[in-house]
Amino acid sequence: MKTNLYFIILSASFLCMTDMVKAQEKEVIRFEEYLSLVGKKNLGYAAQKYNVSMAEAAIQTAGMFPDPQLEMETTNNGVGKDMGYVYGTSIGWTLELGGKRKARVNLARSQSELSRIQLLDFFRNLRADAGLSYVDALKSKALLEVQQDSYKNILQLAKSDSIRYRLGTISLVTSKQSKLEAASLLNEVYQAESAEQQALTNLSIFLSDNKMTGRDVAGNFNAFNRDFSIDDLIIHALNERSDILAAKQNTQVAKSQISLEKANRSIDLGINAGAERHTEATNEIAPSPTVNAVKLGLSIPLKFSNKRNAGLKIAEMAHSQAKVEYQQIEQSIQAEVMQAYQQYTATQKQVKQFHNGMLTEAKSILDGITYSYRRGESSILEVLNAQRTYNGIRKDYYQALADNAAALIELERKAGIWDIDF
Repeated sequence: MKTNLYFIILSASFLCMTDMVKAQEKEVIRFEEYLSLVGKKNLGYAAQKYNVSMAEAAIQTAGMFPDPQLEMETTNNGVGKDMGYVYGTSIGWTLELGGKRKARVNLARSQSELSRIQLLDFFRNLRADAGLSYVDALKSKALLEVQQDSYKNILQLAKSDSIRYRLGTISLVTSKQSKLEAASLLNEVYQAESAEQQALTNLSIFLSDNKMTGRDVAGNFNAFNRDFSIDDLIIHALNERSDILAAKQNTQVAKSQISLEKANRSIDLGINAGAERHTEATNEIAPSPTVNAVKLGLSIPLKFSNKRNAGLKIAEMAHSQAKVEYQQIEQSIQAEVMQAYQQYTATQKQVKQFHNGMLTEAKSILDGITYSYRRGESSILEVLNAQRTYNGIRKDYYQALADNAAALIELERKAGIWDIDF
């Protein structure tokens, strides 16, 4: 009867624990879905898009012709009403010469293209930074599982030692030692839980909201395995990376600015057309009938300012500066790709070292010492040391996997490619 009651209580407890686990299950957000949300929700990226819209609007502004000017005037030819009045109206317009409008439009188009490329470069870095944060969250989750597994193993051992102590097979000190180790590991579990929550909060920053609250991450760390040719990576980076494309486009912007400065040195003609009406003058000295007149005028500015071409010189120096910056970025990109490739190959070697049997060997040692301890052939200190060694190797393994994933993300960021999915 007692056995049946114990079985019922144990079954009920197991069902309650199962329900609690299901209630605590979180919605998993995959990496591809997360990046999609970053592209839609990130406020920094949304703000950068306005630069492109404003640059496109500037093209329309640059293509506008000068507005005409309407003038109206009246003149009193004397102090008496019999001297008559003059009413006139005219319209004037500036005729731009030297291709100013075309130069403005070309400059605005160059700046618009530069804004578009800069937006691509912003997203290139945003995507990589978000990917690194996701990897960090995945690593924190794995380290938490290591701590939880270690705590469960020592807790089970402590419970077993408590029974063995009551049976008189081990000493009180040994029983207390395993309990103390379990309590210490529980604190480490709490710390790992905090680290995981902080990593998830960091993911929410990229979404500019709390979309990660109550959600979980998932992915395969072993998916970060690629074979690259360093020469191909450098060539691709020099041809396709958005920041070097932006630097190249910046030289075109500076060149367009030179063309505009040259066009602005040309004179503009002022064209004027109008009409006047002279009312009838009835005075005795100089009577005159009503007269209607038409006026046409042309104004030519005297551009003495062309003797000082500071604006043109500044534009030419800006163009030379842009070309030097482009060369500097080329050299920087080659070094960045090389360094990222070296880091990636190093982390690949570290991961392979773990795959050569380190984890399996550490686990077999722990299992063997634990078995010997339960048979009374080894001490509790040997078990705890083996458990710590196994925990340390597992942590180092997940750290190596995370470092390898981060190195691949950085390499693809530097090379201007992206095929990350895990």
